[in-house]
Amino acid sequence: MLKKKIKQLAEDFFEETVGFRRHLHQHPELSFEEYETSAFVKHQLERLGIPHEDMANTGVVGLIHGEKPSTQVLALRADMDALPIQEVEGRSYGSQNFGIMHACGHDVHTSSLLGVASILQSLKSEFGGTIKLIFQPGEERLPGGASIMIKEGVLENPAPTGIIGQHVMPFIETGKVGFRAGKYMASCDELFMTVKGRGGHGAHPHQNIDPIAITAQIITALQQVVSRNADPRIPTVLSWGKIVGNGATNVIPDEVYLEGTFRTFDEKWREEAHKHMVKMATGIAESMGATCDLEVRKGYPFLINEERLTTSSRTFAEEYLGKENVVELDIWPAAEDFSYYSQETNACFYRLGTGNKAAGISSAVHTPTFDIDENALKVSIGLMSYITLRQLGEN
Repeated sequence: MLKKKIKQLAEDFFEETVGFRRHLHQHPELSFEEYETSAFVKHQLERLGIPHEDMANTGVVGLIHGEKPSTQVLALRADMDALPIQEVEGRSYGSQNFGIMHACGHDVHTSSLLGVASILQSLKSEFGGTIKLIFQPGEERLPGGASIMIKEGVLENPAPTGIIGQHVMPFIETGKVGFRAGKYMASCDELFMTVKGRGGHGAHPHQNIDPIAITAQIITALQQVVSRNADPRIPTVLSWGKIVGNGATNVIPDEVYLEGTFRTFDEKWREEAHKHMVKMATGIAESMGATCDLEVRKGYPFLINEERLTTSSRTFAEEYLGKENVVELDIWPAAEDFSYYSQETNACFYRLGTGNKAAGISSAVHTPTFDIDENALKVSIGLMSYITLRQLGEN
């Protein structure tokens, strides 16, 4: 009965949700600058009669109170920010803000949560408990909007017993979703390294302290942090994405600058690895007459999906979509600031299939050609609503 009712409501609110998504897609805003997006969200909540408050400057938190007796509280989260990417031309709903695009699907997440709000508000006489709607800024930029909202009390007054979030996945076909209990996404730290030597003529290397040769030694040696220091049962990635040594064919530069990323799935090992990397890099440089400054800029922690909440949510997804439409996810070494919530309370972060290979919709997130099959919005709003009410009923 509940499933049938929610599926009908998802059908009823589908076109409206598509409209929300297209409006947001046309008006993307960068991290912590989501002023118009925040105003749009608040307007829709007010229209629905859902009380709300501001948080973390551009964040919004709404509350839906079920009318049946219950003290259960469940939080639902959507992120709102876009990326500094120029969208491909030719889309009727394409970005109107030059150089900014919803290339990671946060327009989908926000519009979906508004659609969920419409469904759950219309059903509030039929369930008990409180649903906390978290519209979060700044997922794409350190320190992460989630960390700020937590500091400002988003997980208090009332405190949720769990939090659920979803994220688009273009590699999963529309109509399907993916779950993984336990460790799911990696921590993410940014590395900034400068190796200083003494430059000079490339024909006289004995008169110089070559920072390029030394940097090559450091890059190679640091891979041993992954291959020889890390527990092989803990996935670990160290990658350098930028190296600048402004010399020439016959000029050895004074210094080399690098930027990279370090990712893993264990907080204790993460801290140890930071110390290993700094000690190794500085030691190698000093042994060869150079200096090395390695800054490890700590980012998001790893994301863990609580077993009970995730397993039960997956069961509810199978009830709603059919077992054949729910897939098992592998670990994903990308990072998400939803991880901050998962470190504080029971969390479930699942993937919403948005791809459609037959229609040519398969581009990865963070690309100018990213798009979704909008039929995924119907799945999104219905499924999250169903999982929410089943969770409140179970508890």
